[in-house]
Amino acid sequence: MDSIASPAALHGVRVIEMGQLIAGPFCGKTLGEFGADVIKIEAPETGDPLRNWRLIKEGTSVWWQVQSRNKRSVALDLRQKEGQDIARRLIAEADVLVENFRPGTLEGWGMSPEELHALNPGLVMLRISGYGQTGPYRDLPGFGAIGEAMGGLRHLTGEPGRVPVRVGVSIGDTLAALHGTIGVLTALYHRKVNGGLGQVIDVALHEAVFNVMESLIPEYSAFGAVREAAGSALPGIAPSNAYPCTDGWVLVAGNGDSIFKRLMEAIGRSDLASAPDLASNTGRVARVEEIDAAIGAWSAQRSVQQVLDALGAARVPAGKVYTAKDIAEDPHYRARDMLLTQQTRDGYSVEVPGIVPKLSATPGTIRSSAPHLGDDTDAVLAEAGLTAEQIALLRSKGVIQ
Repeated sequence: MDSIASPAALHGVRVIEMGQLIAGPFCGKTLGEFGADVIKIEAPETGDPLRNWRLIKEGTSVWWQVQSRNKRSVALDLRQKEGQDIARRLIAEADVLVENFRPGTLEGWGMSPEELHALNPGLVMLRISGYGQTGPYRDLPGFGAIGEAMGGLRHLTGEPGRVPVRVGVSIGDTLAALHGTIGVLTALYHRKVNGGLGQVIDVALHEAVFNVMESLIPEYSAFGAVREAAGSALPGIAPSNAYPCTDGWVLVAGNGDSIFKRLMEAIGRSDLASAPDLASNTGRVARVEEIDAAIGAWSAQRSVQQVLDALGAARVPAGKVYTAKDIAEDPHYRARDMLLTQQTRDGYSVEVPGIVPKLSATPGTIRSSAPHLGDDTDAVLAEAGLTAEQIALLRSKGVIQ
């Protein structure tokens, strides 16, 4: 008997994405990968600025190919009244609205939560902004980098006493997007299972960062302790650090009690393995410099692969610092479908990240490649009930593209 394929987890959920760049669109990307119909509204002529960020191939950023897969593009001028009318028409039939404009922008276009919920009481409205929709900083411009600073992350990155450094990716935006996705799914569940109405999800960039800052505030509250940058070490947990090798660096996490003993035996330091005061984390933290020096002296005489082989045999968590090349050549990434080949609408193929998380019954999929600007304008507006003549008139006025 043939098995019947399950529908996508979010099949039937329609999302209107009105954000741009990273935070809002990353949420739309995630929802789209699990089956939501994501309609991306972009400004005519220019579109989402992400189309032109970083490395460009055939006139479009390759980043765009990841961020906007599984989406439909509608080029609509929201600054014009007729464009706002079209947007309201689309939102009236949607389940979710995602936006990351500065607070007050939608209100200025006649699309406040109150007005939109009057049109569509079940609408789940995700609003991502620098500082949230309320509070004294509400109207200040905010980007992910500023959220990382205010959220406490930037102070902890880099070496002690040196300039705070960027994580290397737009982590503040992505954390906000993931919190927003959690909010959307929670609100949809409440609407479906508990009979609730739609609601507003208010995500501030700095709060999304702050939410993952672990014991930062409890330590300050209880002890007045201000956590500081510590380079590659993990303060208060030992040993966990980056150690030099003859051809690079290796990360070693030997901070479990039994793991520490195996690590010390593997590097020939049975004296440290059997030291009574090092049997628990508290004692190891007190002697962390000595422990790090011992590991570093051992690793510095070996290649990264030799260190990984030795520690792997001892069942000690360790890993090298991967570059893009390392990831692209790694068999584990490929075995878990984390490197997929995607055909672009520009006619070339490109490898892109796979889909996370992995669901056993309703896994995420790439159903369509990232659209050109306005690829789906006519189709989406026709679905909304506009005639070909009405669409042509809107195009002649520059409302759509």
